[in-house]
Amino acid sequence: MSPRSLPPAILASTVALAVVAGPLAVSAQARDGGGNGGNSGNGSFIAGTGLPPKSPIDEDKDDKDPKDPKGPKGPKGPQDPKGPKDPKGPKEPDEELEGSYEGELVTTLADISKKPTAQPLTAFELPFPCGEVWTGTTRASHSPSARSVDFNRTDDLGAPVVAAAPGVVTTAVTGKNRPSYGQFVVVDHGNDESTLYAHLDSVTVTVGQAVSAGTQLGTVGNTGNSYGSHLHFEERLGSSVIDSWFHGLRYVYGTAQASENCGVVSIPDVPLAGNVVGGKRAELVVFRRTATPAFYVRREPKADKVIRMGTSSDQPVLGDWDGDGKATPGVRNPQSKTFRLKTGRIITEVKFGGRSDNAIAGDWDGNGLWEIGTRRATSNVFLLRAADGTKTKVRLGDMDDLPVTGDWDGDGTTDLGVYDSATATYTLRLVDPAGVETLTQVVLGVPGDLPVVGDWDANGTTDLGIWDPDTATFSMRKAVKPTKKGPAKTHRVRFGNGR
Repeated sequence: MSPRSLPPAILASTVALAVVAGPLAVSAQARDGGGNGGNSGNGSFIAGTGLPPKSPIDEDKDDKDPKDPKGPKGPKGPQDPKGPKDPKGPKEPDEELEGSYEGELVTTLADISKKPTAQPLTAFELPFPCGEVWTGTTRASHSPSARSVDFNRTDDLGAPVVAAAPGVVTTAVTGKNRPSYGQFVVVDHGNDESTLYAHLDSVTVTVGQAVSAGTQLGTVGNTGNSYGSHLHFEERLGSSVIDSWFHGLRYVYGTAQASENCGVVSIPDVPLAGNVVGGKRAELVVFRRTATPAFYVRREPKADKVIRMGTSSDQPVLGDWDGDGKATPGVRNPQSKTFRLKTGRIITEVKFGGRSDNAIAGDWDGNGLWEIGTRRATSNVFLLRAADGTKTKVRLGDMDDLPVTGDWDGDGTTDLGVYDSATATYTLRLVDPAGVETLTQVVLGVPGDLPVVGDWDANGTTDLGIWDPDTATFSMRKAVKPTKKGPAKTHRVRFGNGR
């Protein structure tokens, strides 16, 4: 189509250039001096609690969060045969916090039991690439629990850290001057089981991203309350740290063990849907995080339509930016906080939101032109940008919820919602002409599924769906209204790359 004049909703600098996808800018290798992961030992387990940084110092002045409190400290203590000695004295940040705290806050229950914990249901492997040999240690004073493991090997700074099992990223914290865990990642594996990877030198995943066993999460570092490069690792059941098991065996501290995390590693797609081709029915779309990222639009029986755009760390969105009735791609870079919206050959850039925000889009005022927005997990606040640049805040959901937008009642205005992947539950928000808010919950899918919404039956209202990252299967629920509970027809299509 010929490019139209840009609407006020996305007024910003424009670049009339074809999009060139950026390469994956992550390269991790074991180099530089190996540090201290702390002392190991078989001392008694102690009571302890750990509270990592609560929230970021964000550059969005309208919604600042307080600085992080100090939390669990890293390795510290006397010389031990199974771990080198730590230097004394705390390491204080010398500048303002940077980066972002995205996802759930992590709390840890006191560990007062000396009894071994049961084998987890999840089949965990060492959090390192296949064949690498690492040694883990602990100590009685290890915070937040002596069941935590500090992994080391020679020259370990910058070495890749990978997911110990398949799951969904629920927390991803960046900012090298953060105290406590420093830069860290939490992966939810279902069954109330999760893993935590702390003191990372870099973080290479985002909240809501599905990962397979062996997917790189970041690199070994020395951030936070740490006194030498190492990986602080926890297997968790609810809010409790439990004994670590790898390859079906309880880990023995001080043992050098080779990683058997040797499965085929894939980076799952990001599921979306939208009226990209031009009909009334929404098409299935996936965003593929490869070295040359692209949107893939399903056009059965025709070949998929491929639209190359963005980088592997960008957040994808779809929207009708010029009001022509078709959805076109957009991406948001969390670090620069910049949306890039595609209309024909024109790319429009808009800086909006904070680094920890998730990108959303919708027609907030029902005028046919889509605008951008974000949702901040740390405060559960949707921030909607109007055509004139003004912002509206709406609080909805919990920290671990994923944002969704759609026209739940068919009035032409985009409504808000969230999806709790842990309980497979949508919460949909509607506001009547009098300003009265109504929340409706709809259970769809199973824990671990990811949300995707679209008008599956071309009736003018947005329907609900889910995408199974294990099988790359879309399940599209067709009801009279998405807020209507009870049985509804579900159509399943396999599309995209799972984990």
